[in-house]
Amino acid sequence: MENQRSFTNRLVCYFVGLFIMTIGIAISVKSNLGVSPVSSIPYTMTVCWGIEMGKATILFHAVLILIQVLILRKKFKLKLLLQLPVGIIFGYFTTFCNSLAENIPTTDNFLIRICMILISVVLVAIGIFLYLPADIMPLAGEGVMQAVSDTLHIEFSKVKIAFDVTMVIISLVTCLLLLHNLGSVGLGTVIAAIMVGIVLGWIKKFWAKYKK
Repeated sequence: MENQRSFTNRLVCYFVGLFIMTIGIAISVKSNLGVSPVSSIPYTMTVCWGIEMGKATILFHAVLILIQVLILRKKFKLKLLLQLPVGIIFGYFTTFCNSLAENIPTTDNFLIRICMILISVVLVAIGIFLYLPADIMPLAGEGVMQAVSDTLHIEFSKVKIAFDVTMVIISLVTCLLLLHNLGSVGLGTVIAAIMVGIVLGWIKKFWAKYKK
């Protein structure tokens, strides 16, 4: 009974964390200052080809799972295919939260837009704080990073930096070629890349003190 209750609690934290992350992503999109690195490619698909961002997120996750298959080959475990339904749920969360964000008035006030980015950073950090420790199933992005880390024997943190930089470069080049502007990449992207990890560290320290 206790194990079942523990799993239920983890499952709730997992999906609540994913949902809070998508709220943060939606607010960053609404700020129009650029989205976080991990969301940059789905948002690029939206601004360049008009694919709704939730559907773009699902497509992106499917591609990332295929990349894991190519990297891991025989070491690829079938349970990792569960990343696809998780990606679909994450995509629908994205669609829903973007529709909610449409109710936020659009503003040209730079200070307010920066505040929206900072709120987004906090929400994404809270989402990660709830989602990762639940240890249910990683999103496809983390799955690719782990596959590269395990295969090439590189520290996960270094792989994450390289992954984020690669996503931003791909998004930037695509937007410059097709739209002749920065598109999904902007000041908000830089702030998110730097601050999400820092804020996550603060949340972990606060939680550690609270539990004592």
